Amino acid sequence: MLPSHLYSEIRMKRIFHLVFGALAMLVVALCSAFISMRLAIHGREVSVPNLSRLSLSEAERIAAARGLRLTLEDRFYSADVPSGQVLAQSPSPGVKVRHEWAIRVTESMGPQQVSIPDVVGQSERPASIALRRLGLESGTLAHLPYEAPEGLVIAQTPLPRSEGVERPIVSFLLADAKPGQPIDAVVMPALNGLTLAAASARIASAGLHVVSGEYIMAPAKTQLPTETSPGSSEPAATPPPSIATVVAQTPAAGFRVLRGAPVHITLAN
Repeated sequence: MLPSHLYSEIRMKRIFHLVFGALAMLVVALCSAFISMRLAIHGREVSVPNLSRLSLSEAERIAAARGLRLTLEDRFYSADVPSGQVLAQSPSPGVKVRHEWAIRVTESMGPQQVSIPDVVGQSERPASIALRRLGLESGTLAHLPYEAPEGLVIAQTPLPRSEGVERPIVSFLLADAKPGQPIDAVVMPALNGLTLAAASARIASAGLHVVSGEYIMAPAKTQLPTETSPGSSEPAATPPPSIATVVAQTPAAGFRVLRGAPVHITLAN
């Protein structure tokens, strides 16, 4: 029979070996699980393809072939990318994403070919219908207390006949009639025919302010030959070039507007 102290040592060694073996098996199991998870995740990752300048149908086909989804996020005018093709995408080409990831794309509408209509003075519904007929969309609708029928368009962005517009969206500022509330309103002065300085002074005296101005270049006129004064070899002084004057304004003259409201003007020489 073994001595008691030797028996205890053998028993402790057996327990230690069992515990160590169990810990080793646990570590192996955790490593296996980690490796399997990593393979499962990264094994289903794909590289985002370059969809730029592809048609939407072809871009969707290429994305589906890699197990990805295509989502049309927005549409913009573009002078470089033809209409109906992908203008931009997110994520960028080459980025690693998971299977079934959605690629957000922006569609090009080609160069701006439609003129922004003037819908100021119309109610919201007819204004929206006028936009849809031209392939445009209604954007943000803001409301402002105003002495006008409720829902009347009192301002718009972009301005009528604007060029270089990025998106086919027109936002409205609508009159919000609130009976019984005092409104600090003024009558919009007439600005047509005034120079910029004179128009700015008249706008300021009415408690309003200019927020934007558009300049329209008139066609160049053929310069007439200079005339000489009788009895003089020196040419007569040519008349000074025409000064730019206001040819359009928003809001229109005679409308009641809130004091401090923004005014848009168009100048031409």
